[in-house]
Amino acid sequence: MAKAVVATAFGGPEVLSLVDIEPGAPGPGHVLVEVRAAGVNPIDYKRYRGSSGADPAQLPMRLGFEAAGVVSQVGDGDQAQGFDGPVRAGDEVIVYRVDGAYATELVVAASSVVHKPATISFEQASGLMLAGATAVHALQVAKVGPGDTVLVHGASGGVGLMVVQLAVGLGARVVGTAGVDSHERLRQLGVEPVTYGDGLLERARSLAPTGFDAAIDTAGTDEALSTSVALVADRDRVVTVVAFQRWQELGIKAIGGGPGADPGTKTRSEARLKLARLAGEGKLQVFMAGTYPLAQAGAAHEALAAGRAHGKIALLT
Repeated sequence: MAKAVVATAFGGPEVLSLVDIEPGAPGPGHVLVEVRAAGVNPIDYKRYRGSSGADPAQLPMRLGFEAAGVVSQVGDGDQAQGFDGPVRAGDEVIVYRVDGAYATELVVAASSVVHKPATISFEQASGLMLAGATAVHALQVAKVGPGDTVLVHGASGGVGLMVVQLAVGLGARVVGTAGVDSHERLRQLGVEPVTYGDGLLERARSLAPTGFDAAIDTAGTDEALSTSVALVADRDRVVTVVAFQRWQELGIKAIGGGPGADPGTKTRSEARLKLARLAGEGKLQVFMAGTYPLAQAGAAHEALAAGRAHGKIALLT
């Protein structure tokens, strides 16, 4: 019998339970994946905390949008067509986007599967796609290209680390806000770090006296938003992935699942091939902040929500 994490009510981590499930057999165009690691993202705990409403019809709620594992069975034949080619039993894969990834086994559409590069671990693979696709989308909306000077808020977080690496790869000059303990890592990635907090506007302006070409906000703080609109002349090139309450008021762009935001469904889906290739070539790193057993999903969420995770967290099966 397989296991899965479910939220049985709306609330804090105490509403999570590890329950028995029957994943079933994969039908045509689907595969059964033995999950080795499931990626943890803020949206996971926001769902059962009721951030977007608390409809009882959503309960019990499966959690998790990305995972990595091994294909154990292919529906209706020896292979199915994955997003990047045929998928066979025994293939190591990344699964994104799915619903219910916090599980030991998953039946998923083969189209949601991309082959895992052999050079990265299952833990890293499980944290690659959601943050990476968000970063690709943000950079595209902000029109970041060679020679641009870009300000990235929350540069040491899961999405922020993806944004800064991809932006540097595009040939941009990148300034990233982060705590002092993350500055050295950012420098190693080719980023100019700046400490957030009181005086951020002045510190950032001193690094780019004529202003920034674009800004990407993964922090969602008033400080991040006010600094961005003060230093970027074209507000169409200021993008937030979290501040869904103020983006319209400020005239900036919002992407993701918030009200009125650009979901970028096609962009994010197509980004999977680029992300897998870059990670496989060692040109995009997934920094792991920690791992937890599947049964300790609540503890993983508490660590992520507290801002203690400088990188990705994975649940291991």
